[in-house]
Amino acid sequence: MGAGTTVKSAIPFLDLVAQHRSLEDELVAAFRRALQTAGFVGGPEVAAFESELAAFVGSAGAVAVNSGTDALRFAYMALGIDPGDEVITVPNTFIATTEALTQAGATLRFVDVTEGTLTMDPAAVAAAIGPRTVGLVPVHLYGQPADMDPLLALARQHGLWVVEDAAQAHGAAYRGRPAGSLGSLAAFSFYPGKNLGACGEGGAVVGNESSHLDAVRRLREHGQSRKYYHETEGYNGRLDAIQAAFLRVKLRHLPAWNAARRRVAEWYADALADIADIRLPMVAPYATPVWHLFVIEAERRDALKSCLDSQGIGTGLHYPLPLHLQNAYRHLGLVRGAFPVTEQSAERILSLPMYPELTQPQVSQVADAIRAFYRG
Repeated sequence: MGAGTTVKSAIPFLDLVAQHRSLEDELVAAFRRALQTAGFVGGPEVAAFESELAAFVGSAGAVAVNSGTDALRFAYMALGIDPGDEVITVPNTFIATTEALTQAGATLRFVDVTEGTLTMDPAAVAAAIGPRTVGLVPVHLYGQPADMDPLLALARQHGLWVVEDAAQAHGAAYRGRPAGSLGSLAAFSFYPGKNLGACGEGGAVVGNESSHLDAVRRLREHGQSRKYYHETEGYNGRLDAIQAAFLRVKLRHLPAWNAARRRVAEWYADALADIADIRLPMVAPYATPVWHLFVIEAERRDALKSCLDSQGIGTGLHYPLPLHLQNAYRHLGLVRGAFPVTEQSAERILSLPMYPELTQPQVSQVADAIRAFYRG
C-alpha cells in the first residue's frame, strides 16, 4: 500500500462495546454489589433506579419491569381494557407496541403518520375516533416525540387515555417537557441498543397516578398486593436487580450521551446537505430529539444499502414492512394503500450508524460513500 493511502475502517451500525468499555469499572462494581448481598430480584437497586428514572422523566413514579413489551402490556392493562375496546396507534413501529395491545384485549385501529416526522397524525386520529375508542398510543419514533398537544386535546375531548410509547425517546422533550411525562402513562424499553440500555432486557412504566402505578406493580408481581396475597392473576414481569444496578450507572451518563448523539446528527446534516437524492430527517419545531436513530429517506434505497454494507458501513431498516401489511395482522383486512405516508416511507427509509462514540471522520466516511453512490 502506497504512502499517504487512507485506510477506510468498517463502521458498525451500533457499537456497544465502546460504551461498555468506558463503563467497565462501574458496571463490575455494580455486579459485585449484587453478589455480595445476593440481591438479585427486587430490593434497593430496583427501588433506587425507579426513583432516579422518575426524577429524570419528571413523573411522580416509575415501575421497573423486565422488558419494554411488558411495560406496554402492563400500562395498557392498568388503564383498563374491556372486550371490544378499540385503541388507536400507528403501523410504522415495532410490533411490541401492538402485540401488547391485542394481548391486553384491545382491538387495533391504525392511523397514518405525518409526512416528515413519521409520527402519529393528529388529524387522522380525529377522524378515526369512534364510540368504542378508549385510548391512543403515539410512538415517539427514532427519538423524536410525536405532536402531543393536539393528541392530548383529543383525548380530553373524548375521555381517552394516552400511553406514550417512549421506547426510543429517553431524554427527548416536547415543547420543553420530557417525553414520557405527557400522557396517562408511558412505557420505556431498556433493550441494549436503546439510548439507555441494559446489559440484557429491561423496561419501565412511568406516570403520575399512584393507582395506575400500583396496578402495574401488582401485574409484574403475579397480581400480589403483598407477598402471597393475590388481588388478580398477574405476570412474572420483574426487572433483575443486576440490570437495575447497571441502568443506574448508565442513567448518570445519559445526558452526555444524548448530547453526543445531537452532535453526530449535526455532523450528518452538514455532511449530507448537498445530496439531492436523499431526504434528511425532519426535526419538528416542538421537538428536542435524542436521535436514537438517524434515518434518511433515499432514492434507490435497497441499492444504496447494499453499497454501504459492502464497504463495511452498517445500516438498518426501521421498519421495512408496516404492521398493517404483516401476516400477523392479515385478519384486519388492511391492504396496501391504506396508509400511504407510512407505506411510501417504508420503501425509502435507511438508518445510518448512530451512537455517541461515533466520530466526525466516520460520519464523513459515511457521507462520502453515499455521495459516491449517487454520482455513480
